[in-house]
Amino acid sequence: GHSRILPENFHSLFSMHDSIFLHCLGKIPGVGAEKLRKIAAHFDIFETAWKAPLDELLQTEIPEKLAEIIVHERAHISPEHECETLERHHIRLVSKADSDYPELLAEIPNPPQLLYLRGNIHPNHRPAITIVGTRKPTEYGVGIAQEFASELAKSGIVVISGMALGIDKAAHRGALQGGGETIAVLGNGLDDASIAPRTHLDLAHTISLHGALLSDYPPGTGASEGTFPARNRIMAGMSLGTVVIEASEKSGTLITANLALDFNREVFAVPGSIYSENSRGPHALIKKGAVLTASLADILDALPLSREHERRETLFEHTESAQPHLSADEEHLLKILGSDTMHIDALVKRSTLETSNALAALAFLEMKGLVKNIGNMHYIRTYRV
Repeated sequence: GHSRILPENFHSLFSMHDSIFLHCLGKIPGVGAEKLRKIAAHFDIFETAWKAPLDELLQTEIPEKLAEIIVHERAHISPEHECETLERHHIRLVSKADSDYPELLAEIPNPPQLLYLRGNIHPNHRPAITIVGTRKPTEYGVGIAQEFASELAKSGIVVISGMALGIDKAAHRGALQGGGETIAVLGNGLDDASIAPRTHLDLAHTISLHGALLSDYPPGTGASEGTFPARNRIMAGMSLGTVVIEASEKSGTLITANLALDFNREVFAVPGSIYSENSRGPHALIKKGAVLTASLADILDALPLSREHERRETLFEHTESAQPHLSADEEHLLKILGSDTMHIDALVKRSTLETSNALAALAFLEMKGLVKNIGNMHYIRTYRV
């Protein structure tokens, strides 16, 4: 019969053709990224590797035992069936040879040979920033993550995170609220059944519509302790910089930040209270040379963005009246704040905003020099309207 019409974001089975063999090889137990690299170095195309006889496989520096396992296992794996499975889950393959492969990721030592992508964006068309942090944030952390992500998204920057509970979720949400694009890098397969945490399945669907889910694990792979280091490498590798918002000293978040430093990328750390356990991670990073980040400008100024990019409307673009650009929440709070000081609780009550949103808006108003926290969460306006 005629070939079936595929959804637009599939480059038809033919261009998926060679990477499907790479995917099949990767499904064989014992064939990880390291072994795939040795195979890739020897064969021009993966179809040849998939069909190679034992003596040919032995010339690739992989152990004899593994070569035998490959020959045995591949008899039970059907590339056609694998193609259909990926199609059913709307997952496409991006190999290192493809133009879709994230350019910055290709620059790190030993990048993944194959990525799985579920979504609607080309990972190279815009600069990207990673935002990560604790799974147990304070309202301050959640507010800042959402606001930073929203403003970055409005500036045309893709927000990357790991879709974990806490700061990651707030970063994805903020980017979506800002009407921008976000990429979730996961330590599991991209089929619905493998998505973790389970409570974020709806979020995963939303992200796949306004960005992408990305992984180097095939469908059917569950998340485990062992799958997260690879995810952290991808997040740090494919972005210009990593922003850390709230993390304890032992947090896995710091692994991502340290990888970013290893890859020669910028690391931004948002300071917090010296009494908070969640501030220890960012403060340790600042001591190591991370950029102390108190505003979006601190991020944008440190990045090698094109001028055209910086001219996009960002937080700090001034209108003719030299008034800073304000969000609706910020304008609302400014109206409530008269010349008297007000406590955060009173402000929240009067404004009917969520506490986290009010705190974030106040933090940004403070950065713009429009309000001041004069101690113990009492705020005052510092300019006349």
